[in-house]
Amino acid sequence: MSRADDQFIKMCREILENGYSSEGQEVRPRWDDGTPAHTIKSFGIVNRYDLAKEFPALTLRPTAIKTAVDEMLWIWQRKSNNIKDLAGHIWDEWADEQGSIGKAYGYQMAQKYKFPGGVMDQVDNVLWQLKHTPYSRRIMTNIYNFSDLSEMNLEPCAYSMTFNVTGDRLNGILNQRSQDILAANNWNVVQYSVLLHMLAQVSGLKVGEFVHVIADAHIYDRHIPIIEELIERPTYKAPIFKLDPAISNFYEFTKDSITIEDYEAGPQIKNIPIAI
Repeated sequence: MSRADDQFIKMCREILENGYSSEGQEVRPRWDDGTPAHTIKSFGIVNRYDLAKEFPALTLRPTAIKTAVDEMLWIWQRKSNNIKDLAGHIWDEWADEQGSIGKAYGYQMAQKYKFPGGVMDQVDNVLWQLKHTPYSRRIMTNIYNFSDLSEMNLEPCAYSMTFNVTGDRLNGILNQRSQDILAANNWNVVQYSVLLHMLAQVSGLKVGEFVHVIADAHIYDRHIPIIEELIERPTYKAPIFKLDPAISNFYEFTKDSITIEDYEAGPQIKNIPIAI
């Protein structure tokens, strides 16, 4: 069993056994048929992944790692808020006729501010600080911009990264206000694990620990039987992750810069219902 499987199973059991149900309350999300989408949730989940020991991809079912990385690069590297710049279709329901998701995600990353290294955007500031002031306690990004929330088609779920260098290792904390555990948990875990690998490599550092903080970790009512079956499945060893060692510029990475070897996983869960 991979450590990621172990943490996922424990988290799901904690939510199912001790979580709080929204049944009987008014909720915003709806299923396709208009039925209220209720959840059972736990508050303040914290999962830690030592990336020096393994790559935290689930083996209970496969995660589409390269597609997840493409979305991460869409935000962090291409700094786009238009789905036409994205290979996958997970944002289609949130885009307007022009393909824009409003002033969200990549739009926020592209905004320039005055930093110690000059006028630059948030990503370039992180890259500059990791090279010039790596032991700073102020290396972070935040895309939850209150002045632009009304112009975002979806308010950011994963909204803040804090980076911290300990010795020669780059660590990171992802803060997430809300997460659909079945649909998105490992997707986000592998995205930001890859981001840490990439940033460490271009900064001359080794990869360290990824900490994932989820304020509202929830399982939707129609996902409960799926989760119950999923966490009883057999598990396998974590896959081997490799990153093209020739790349020294963050903006040269693509989804094909990563290689995943020996990834054995259970069957995929298809047609997961998504609440909107």
